[in-house]
Amino acid sequence: MKSLKLSLAALSFAALSGCYVVTAPDGRVWHVIPGDAGPVPGPGAASVPPGNAGPALPATLPVRLYPANDVATRTGVLTGSVMNMMNGKGRFNLTYEGETLTGEATRVDGDARRGVASAYGRSGMFMSCEYQLNSPRQGAGTCTLSNGAKYQVHIGS
Repeated sequence: MKSLKLSLAALSFAALSGCYVVTAPDGRVWHVIPGDAGPVPGPGAASVPPGNAGPALPATLPVRLYPANDVATRTGVLTGSVMNMMNGKGRFNLTYEGETLTGEATRVDGDARRGVASAYGRSGMFMSCEYQLNSPRQGAGTCTLSNGAKYQVHIGS
């Protein structure tokens, strides 16, 4: 019986070798086979229409903030990141004067390209941003911090 279990385990491993199992943000399971046309649904997942590679996977994008007023010039250029969940939401973070600000980005209803982002730090520092995407991986906008610092923001590389 043990050898049968080991054989089944080896067979399962061999059948999946070279295949990655990925869980999409909506909970669906996808099998990604390197060099294949795209992800295919796993057991129990909704089927993929022909020509559709399935849901886009989250992407972490660099964010650069350039000073736009005298208050912001004290810190110079800031860097951070946003994880685009590819569903109209994102997770945003950056470090400002030694403090980590974290928050979220959300596209504005009815406009797939325009959005707002907010971040907050433990000391009470907060930031509000407005942005426009020209693709799911690139965009620009403005951010204002609670101390009056204003920045031009560039999303993506």
